[in-house]
Amino acid sequence: MMTADSQTWVTLTQDQITRTKNKIDASIKSIKSNPNYRADSAPFYGFHNAGEAVRGTVIIFHGFSAKPTQLSALSDYLYNNGFNYYQANLANHTLQPPNKFWCQIDLKPEILNPLREKAHQDPVIQNFLASLPEDPSKYERPSMLQMANLVARLMLIEPRLMSIMAAAENDNDPNFSRYFISNHMDYLIDARKRLDELDAMPGPIYVIGLSVGGAIALGLAADQPKRIAKVVAYTPLLKLYEPTLERYIELAGPLDMYEKSWRPGESFPVGALSAAAKYGAYVREPKNIKALKNVPTWMVLTENEDAASIPTNEDFFSKIGGTDAGHRLFKYPAADLVPHPLAEPNVQSQGMTNRFWQSLYQETFRFLTTGEYDPSNMDTVEQDPNLPQVAPV
Repeated sequence: MMTADSQTWVTLTQDQITRTKNKIDASIKSIKSNPNYRADSAPFYGFHNAGEAVRGTVIIFHGFSAKPTQLSALSDYLYNNGFNYYQANLANHTLQPPNKFWCQIDLKPEILNPLREKAHQDPVIQNFLASLPEDPSKYERPSMLQMANLVARLMLIEPRLMSIMAAAENDNDPNFSRYFISNHMDYLIDARKRLDELDAMPGPIYVIGLSVGGAIALGLAADQPKRIAKVVAYTPLLKLYEPTLERYIELAGPLDMYEKSWRPGESFPVGALSAAAKYGAYVREPKNIKALKNVPTWMVLTENEDAASIPTNEDFFSKIGGTDAGHRLFKYPAADLVPHPLAEPNVQSQGMTNRFWQSLYQETFRFLTTGEYDPSNMDTVEQDPNLPQVAPV
């Protein structure tokens, strides 16, 4: 049976709803009127009517390069079971092209430009670049061996990259700002704005996020622990899963390399993924770990990772206090064939989909309402009859 509902329901007034909608609508209008607007990427919301009792409001942050519609099935389910929702955007993911607007890390011009010139004069690197498609959206990520070899070649033509790489790899390295420019903290700055838009809304505020959105959810809760009641972080990207990949994205900027987006026909520069990883390092800072000790958090991971570091996430969970502090963690075993975008129904990644997504949504509801979850319901297609049922999509 479901653990008893521990929430205090609140009733909305028309004034509270109107004030909140006016703030969000102004933001949406500004986004859509921008000449660089990325189609169908604007945030949206669902608020219950005045006089209705609600459980609170959930802010949902989508994954890197995705759009707020990514988890619309989740917000529909939560709305139908008593929550308001705000499907928010990641900082400037509403604009395109990504190399101009998205959070990004790059070498400083005085380092980047000479290195780029050396790279474009190097016959080995030129041979590799010539093999790439002209359309960045058709780029395929190099193999791990290719990544390692490209980094080795860059370090051969520019020995300074050894110390530069150390500054990028080490968390909170004081030399980072000596070599790099970055606006990765815009992820948090923008998330604060989304939270501020809910100032008039009574009752608890919850945050949910997937991948980079999961890191943003954790960072926002650490930044505003008195405002955020609970956090659900699906495979949060706190560190990249593979050191070779991490080195590649940190140093491949001079090659003007792109990553193919998970969305058809879109791409982004590797420096944008670097910024996401750097923000993850910020979330792991001691001050944020301390703040999150008192914010009930549920982390959902999968062994079939191709983005987030599992050991880093597990270590982070332990540092915020683990189960003894009221936090919860579940990890899908490799045999479940659940991929990184595990909260998005019917989406294939690495040839896998999360066929248990409906049970995941049920357990998300359980955690938001009780602070608990049932591991036995996580990897079954038979939904718990004691919880609200999740409709198919």
